[in-house]
Amino acid sequence: MIDGIPAGGRGALLIGGTWRPPESGLYVPVIDPSTGEPLGEAPVASAEEARAAVEAAAAMEEKWGATPGHVRARLLRAAAERLREDRTTMAALIASEVGKPIADARVEADRAVGVFELAAEEIRHLGGESYPADAYERPAGNEHRFLFSVRDPIGVVVAIGPFNFPLNLIAHKIAPALAAGNPVVAKPTSAAPFTTLRLAKHLADAGLPPGVLNVVVGPGGAVGNALVEHPRTRLITFTGSTAVGKGIAERAGRAAKRVILEMGGMDPFVVLEDAPLDLVVPAAIRGAFAYSGQVCTASKRILVQESVAERFATAFAEKAAALRVGRALDEATEVGPLIDATAVDRVDAMVEEARSRSAKVLTGGRRPEALGKGSFYAPTVLDQVPEAARVVREEPFGPVAPVVRFHDVDDAVRIANGTPYGLQAAVYTRDLARGFTLARRIRAGGVHLNDPTNLRWDALPFGGVRDSGLGREGLRWAMQEMTEVKLISVNYATP
Repeated sequence: MIDGIPAGGRGALLIGGTWRPPESGLYVPVIDPSTGEPLGEAPVASAEEARAAVEAAAAMEEKWGATPGHVRARLLRAAAERLREDRTTMAALIASEVGKPIADARVEADRAVGVFELAAEEIRHLGGESYPADAYERPAGNEHRFLFSVRDPIGVVVAIGPFNFPLNLIAHKIAPALAAGNPVVAKPTSAAPFTTLRLAKHLADAGLPPGVLNVVVGPGGAVGNALVEHPRTRLITFTGSTAVGKGIAERAGRAAKRVILEMGGMDPFVVLEDAPLDLVVPAAIRGAFAYSGQVCTASKRILVQESVAERFATAFAEKAAALRVGRALDEATEVGPLIDATAVDRVDAMVEEARSRSAKVLTGGRRPEALGKGSFYAPTVLDQVPEAARVVREEPFGPVAPVVRFHDVDDAVRIANGTPYGLQAAVYTRDLARGFTLARRIRAGGVHLNDPTNLRWDALPFGGVRDSGLGREGLRWAMQEMTEVKLISVNYATP
């Protein structure tokens, strides 16, 4: 068994600096999606234990918020160094927990190192502004005042992570929160808890004071709601489904709490007739099939102008059919398993529904037969998919690429904006003027010209509009969300 996975063993909760089993004694199996075999067991925390984790974090709120920035930065860099040294084990753990191909898992492990380093650097830029008081006529006496703003930590941050990037996406929540001076309660998914628990161990070993980071694992209904509704939590940062995110926003809103929500997407990959297909097809393969399409920014709708659609679809299907499907720890694997059998069933049902609406299956559309009990689905390309098909309306979160044909630029914009989502989009064209026009017209948090939808810069703003999200991640932007602006005035007039 890989070092770092509790071989047949059990994870623990981290509350107030103490690792402890759940009081209920309940655990659920963590399954390797490549094999269908258990890796270990995840603890099932109770609502009371979730509340205890918040209380432990709240007890450290003042102390951690008053910790000098250079001390916080040094600790985050120390954690980054520990992650760098543990890269091999972390990547293997990610691959085993969530079925991410090992080459991609190494990239995720490296990115997490960078996230903590960037968070440490951004502490130097987390400041306020000064204002010319004498520029304002009222209130009287401004010629004798000095005005400036500062940023205070917001308080206890709840970080709820998804399965698909179990290290990097939780790092995008924990690192900026700690950098901004906030204590954290993290809740990783029960499907993949061990990566977050190992990260917490590295932070503790790097010198993070007990109680500043707490980790609880358990169902969203009990544990998640208890974290969101606790009166001491002030911000919830969440990555996951739109339905769950809206529920969090509703509960948080009742208590005027801030949220950062990274939710679903139906990211369009738009191919105009002048686009160079020799570059576009490989990019579409990356956009649609990286990590089996289980990425919120995956290219989920391939919109192709009619005059080049036949050539594109044929070349696209040929490349998709050649992708190597296999277990995540196999170095040759390009497309690994889905997270579980339920995900496979959902994708298969969407493909069959599209087929019933006359969509053509150019490749895939089936479960591979020679890969044992793993949760695999063949990379699938559908052509001539009607806009009413589920796979064009609902996020499949699997290795399925529906090709939708459009007439002209206006038609492309209409289809691209034709869902409630707006996370990212891609536009391929040699005509940058048309590309910029489309970038302005497509409603999304990010639009990439001549690059696929699943690009992300960890240091830059990232997030969606409409049903895809609220707020922004990206280290500096997340830290701004995680702080409160306070105006301070000084009257220096002589008494």
